[in-house]
Amino acid sequence: MKTYQASHSPCPIGRASRVLGDRWILLILREAFLGVERFEEFVDRLAINRAALTSRLAIMQEAGLMTREPPEGKRAHYQLTDRAWALVPLYREMADWGSEHLFTEGEKRTDWGSSPE
Repeated sequence: MKTYQASHSPCPIGRASRVLGDRWILLILREAFLGVERFEEFVDRLAINRAALTSRLAIMQEAGLMTREPPEGKRAHYQLTDRAWALVPLYREMADWGSEHLFTEGEKRTDWGSSPE
C-alpha cells in the first residue's frame, strides 16, 4: 500500500509534488470539490480499485487535505480541509491549460469537474 512521506525539499513545488503528483489524488480531489464525500461514490465515479482509493485517502488525511468522520468504522464522510479548498484556483488553472493545450480542434470538452475520469 502506498503511504505518505512528507518531503524535505527546499523547493515548494518539490514538496507539493509529493502529494499532488499522484494522478489518483488529483482526481479524488476533483470529485471532492464537486461534492463527493463517501468511499463508494469515489469508487463509482473514478472506477478506482478499493486498495488504491484506501491508500490515497489515507495519504490525503496524513497530508491534511481531508478528514474522515467518523475516524473509524463504516459509512464515513470524507471532508475537504481548508488546505484542500485552497487548491481550487490551481484546479481552475490546470483545467484552463488542459482545455487550451490538450484538445484537438472540434474535440468535445467538458467543464473541469462535470465528467468522471
